[in-house]
Amino acid sequence: MNKAILHPEVQKFILKNQKVDLPQLILKGSPFPEITIQEIAIQIAAFKKAQKKLPTWYSKSSIIYPEALNLEQTSSETTAKYKASLIYGDNLIDLTGGFGIDDYYFADNFKVVTHCEINTELSEIVTHNFNVLAKKNIQTINCDSIKFLNEHEKQYTWIYLDPARRDDHGGKVFRLDQCTPNIVEQLDFVLSRTNNILIKTSPLLDIKAGILELDNVKEVHIVSVNNEVKELLWVIEKNYNDSIKIKTVNFLKESIQKFEGWFNADEESYNLCLPLNYLFEPNPAIMKSGLFGTLSKETETSTLHQNSHLYTSQSLVEFPGRRFEVIEILEYNKKYLKKYFKSKKANITTRNFPKSVEALREELKIKDGGVLYLFFTTDMNNRKIVISCKKI
Repeated sequence: MNKAILHPEVQKFILKNQKVDLPQLILKGSPFPEITIQEIAIQIAAFKKAQKKLPTWYSKSSIIYPEALNLEQTSSETTAKYKASLIYGDNLIDLTGGFGIDDYYFADNFKVVTHCEINTELSEIVTHNFNVLAKKNIQTINCDSIKFLNEHEKQYTWIYLDPARRDDHGGKVFRLDQCTPNIVEQLDFVLSRTNNILIKTSPLLDIKAGILELDNVKEVHIVSVNNEVKELLWVIEKNYNDSIKIKTVNFLKESIQKFEGWFNADEESYNLCLPLNYLFEPNPAIMKSGLFGTLSKETETSTLHQNSHLYTSQSLVEFPGRRFEVIEILEYNKKYLKKYFKSKKANITTRNFPKSVEALREELKIKDGGVLYLFFTTDMNNRKIVISCKKI
């Protein structure tokens, strides 16, 4: 960690050049002999990214940022706060500390938080930042966390980890047993140091596959921000061997959508129906969860087709996703629709339909945008239809 970054003139330079073209800035070289232009560029790029992702860090002076990959993999403040809301106790150890966003919020709910990070420079950066942020109950240790647990007999209320999802060549991996540390292999050992584990994984991990790989899973949380699934959280409790709760949360600008159900519930018990007055589209967290039958039952809606995952009802109901009022239902006919929607603008979605949005735009000459929403889908009678709607 180059502490020259903290010099007032360097900090002023970073602030001043937030909006410049970085490649052009790099070509000019560093105006400061004690720091390279590459080090400055890392700070400028990270500072800009932190404005939305990490506003608390962005608002503080003298914060040092790590390389782009470390910042890319860190939790946002929104998801970190959610994780912290799930757990509490005397002490927590984070086996994969990283940039420390999660630990910053865990520290509000624990007497002591231990941040383990194997990367020496990153550990130094995080130690510095926690001092700037006045988090006094976080202990930072530069170590191999599994080795640390082996060498210390201490028990923890919770153990947290976010296994690295890249191989030795920098390529992405998605199976839990390919991540570092290999929690599948180390699970029994980690449970010898705690009764409770919280694991963060990629949103691309298949939930069924994860449950098959991990023992004692009690809950799986699917966390989405602005309709994009950001992470999966796995709550593991020693000796737990009962039904697994699936919880979804979608953080929007002005609201939070939550929905939950049981893993492997009777998801085939759909109420099928032709489109009624209102159409409902589940948010991405629910789409990831697979709780389609539960959703139909809990919201008292029917689905158009067991593979379409679009819901309908005669009356407007609360629903964890987008809601639309149906204007009309059209049979899919290329020649007719091309003439009908000529020169019109519309937002197009496809569900259980053989053509992509791009192909339909080209085929029907429909421009993107406007207040009209078109859902190209398949109904319960296996007919290809277009549902014309306006958003509620």
